[in-house]
Amino acid sequence: MGTTVLFVCVHNAGRSQMAAGYLQALAGDRVTVLSAGTEPKNEINPAAIAVMAEEGIDIANNAPKVLTTEAVKESDYVITMGCGDTCPFFPGKTYLDWPLDDPAGQGIEDVRIIRDEIRAKVDALITEIDARE
Repeated sequence: MGTTVLFVCVHNAGRSQMAAGYLQALAGDRVTVLSAGTEPKNEINPAAIAVMAEEGIDIANNAPKVLTTEAVKESDYVITMGCGDTCPFFPGKTYLDWPLDDPAGQGIEDVRIIRDEIRAKVDALITEIDARE
């Protein structure tokens, strides 16, 4: 069946989209990747798209989505991004919080730093998922 991971941030426009892009690219079909926001923006942060493109990962066609209870129910891992978002709590899920700066309004150099932090966290997450299966 594989593992489902849900990334949540407020706007679903930067951090959660970059994390989802990495996890999809690095884990492939082993993991189902979802992302959502409590107050989704209309479009993805252009700086996030640009820094992911530097890594050969295209997130330009993704669209911010609103967080639903169903998405949380479907997920094995629910990862929030240091934004204090409240997720519905269900027993048996693994909840993690990754304290990451919000890339909104930041210059490309700063967004690259956030991207690299996300990459390291996603690598560690894949190791953890693989160890469980």
